Amino acid sequence: MPKVVTLPGDGIGPEVTAAAAEVLREVAPDVHIEEHAIGGAAYEQFGDPFPQRTRDALRDADAVLLGTVGGAQNSPWNALPRHLRPESGLLALRRALGCYANLRPVRVLPGLEHLSPLKPELARGVDILIVRELLGGIYFDGDRKIEGDTAYNTMRYTTPEVERVARVAFWAAEQRRGRVTSVDKANVLEVSELWRRDVQALRDREYRNVHLNHEYVDSVAMLIVANPSRYDVILTENLFGDILSDLAAVIPGSLGLMPSASLGDGPGLFEPIHGSAPDIAGQGIANPAAAIMSVAMLLRHGLERPQVANQVERAVALALREHPTRDLGGQADTRTFTHAVLDAMGSPSVG
Repeated sequence: MPKVVTLPGDGIGPEVTAAAAEVLREVAPDVHIEEHAIGGAAYEQFGDPFPQRTRDALRDADAVLLGTVGGAQNSPWNALPRHLRPESGLLALRRALGCYANLRPVRVLPGLEHLSPLKPELARGVDILIVRELLGGIYFDGDRKIEGDTAYNTMRYTTPEVERVARVAFWAAEQRRGRVTSVDKANVLEVSELWRRDVQALRDREYRNVHLNHEYVDSVAMLIVANPSRYDVILTENLFGDILSDLAAVIPGSLGLMPSASLGDGPGLFEPIHGSAPDIAGQGIANPAAAIMSVAMLLRHGLERPQVANQVERAVALALREHPTRDLGGQADTRTFTHAVLDAMGSPSVG
């Protein structure tokens, strides 16, 4: 029996995770779902944002479904020592799972172009996959310190780290339109020179059927909103990927529409990219679409059930058109939208 561990986390995390788990139970009744704590909620209960009992539960998991982690800017959690803050639990989770490649699809669903802040003619047909390196670079390098009025962080990559995430991007491009844009800042950063060299060498050696081009991160930041349809798969390192994926996330019209998958050596981690939204937590109005579409990615990449994943994605698209949530200008609350997705699963256009 496949095992999925859910980590609801903080803020609206428990609400959207419950909705996503309900859909997962409906489409995959054979899956065993086990819930554990992470983030601020885990700190409050166990004094650790990534407690040992959560670590232990992951050992025999086939996939992990995460809600959200963190509190408001004025949360007392932010005054804790860094290793006890909720976000440290998330970083430790990624490291424990060996999730080095983060996949963030940016897709404007047909009929929902009006939700995008871009002109409809620019938003129409946008379908980008951002592949972000997740375990290296400036976020994870131990060479960091604050010393009086000086502080520093170090960005560092090795060839094996670059090659393993680049393979994911090239593999994904082979399933899509066959184009990879590798993003760096090789004109000023030595670490980007290494990145560009290694990505190009891997492509020339193993993926000659994939078209590869290199672009600077500042150029991509402009073009991803000025001409998003030019991109198929975007490959980049951790810091640049964090910024670009959040920038691209506004294109579909709401962070509530953005799922993600983090893949690597162990079970995959699947999560919506929106924050914990503590200002609306507990009100039952959070948009669960991203969490439910993260279940679709879990079905595709974690449980290898692509046909069921496609059904969930079509059901979400139909529910969004007929029952938009409040952040999209509609009236549907969390429960209403979840039921709309479940009802849509039985629609002839979905099955």
